[in-house]
Amino acid sequence: MQDKKYIYLDNASVTRLDERVLEEMKPYFFDTYAIPTSETGYSMGIEASEALDKSRETIANALGAEKEELIFTSSSTESSNMALKGVAMALGDKKGKHIIVSKIEDFPVLNSAKTLENQGFKVTYLDVDEDGLVDVENLKESITDETILVSIQHANQEIGTIQDIEAIGHVCHEKNVIFHTDATHTFTRVPIDVKKLPVDLISISAHTIHGPSSIGAIYIRKGTPIKKWVDGGFQEFNKRAGIENIPGAVGFAKAVELVTPEENKKIQEMRDHVISRIMSEIPQTTLNGHPKRRIPQNANITFEFVEGESITLHLDMRGFAVSTGSACFHRSLKASHVILGIGGDPERAHGSVRLTMSRYNTMEDIDAVADALVEVVGKLRAISSLGK
Repeated sequence: MQDKKYIYLDNASVTRLDERVLEEMKPYFFDTYAIPTSETGYSMGIEASEALDKSRETIANALGAEKEELIFTSSSTESSNMALKGVAMALGDKKGKHIIVSKIEDFPVLNSAKTLENQGFKVTYLDVDEDGLVDVENLKESITDETILVSIQHANQEIGTIQDIEAIGHVCHEKNVIFHTDATHTFTRVPIDVKKLPVDLISISAHTIHGPSSIGAIYIRKGTPIKKWVDGGFQEFNKRAGIENIPGAVGFAKAVELVTPEENKKIQEMRDHVISRIMSEIPQTTLNGHPKRRIPQNANITFEFVEGESITLHLDMRGFAVSTGSACFHRSLKASHVILGIGGDPERAHGSVRLTMSRYNTMEDIDAVADALVEVVGKLRAISSLGK
């Protein structure tokens, strides 16, 4: 991209593909590229089917699930659409038409909920506290006899706050309500074991863990009522139609295998270091999200009296990539619904910057971006009229 090193710190949007993942995928582009079925009777189709089955098992094991409970999709976006709309189609005319989500969910959940609202469903949008946490008692009071589904993310895409999905799931199951969680930013980074957690549906993706884009999956607990919402063939246990993405599934599985506890610890140390430096060296800053219950890779900070967009542009000129919101947010001029949801005003939202780390970052990268932020924020504040 440039002659100098470019330091990428927007890994919540998408991560760099690991070369080892690519090597694992290559044979399924050029050698074993048949439709994954044994029905054709030829060996290439059987080999493709075996690769799909092995990949499914690897990813399911990482969740503590059975392989038949894992359905491949094109992304966690599709998975969340499938969760909300599939359950709505299965239970809307049988039990009720009430769904509960939090106000700070990512757009696949929020916009699916809005679509269902337009189709006659009632949606309750739960408030969160200043750290981004859902009040479990508020959730309990919001559930009615008509409630069929609760969708609360495992961790927030912008501020990194981790919800207590165990407590949320217990409330849902006590009330006989299906519980879905979007684990796009926690899968392999935070332990998830569906044998212990009362979760019925989980959305996951490869693009946040150095796997390929355009491949995701949904965990569907056995017995969960959900209707197929894409018509076509009988792939994925007749739950999701369409020719399977074999290279993507193989790459997803390899990406899962490559994540280690040691890597997550290293990433968390970088996160803590950048937060510590920014908060101690740059005055009038606010950490967004929970100070402790947050994913290891996320630091989201508001810098008063400057625009986050200006900070990102100046950092880009210095060789750093950071974000002012979620991956789906950058084309909108509206203030972040997440920052507003935790009680921030538009100024706080527009002054926020998100830094998200990965295995390809180093502590030297973190010190470099902290040094750059001290300089950039100082210069921008010197010419800003906001604080004067």
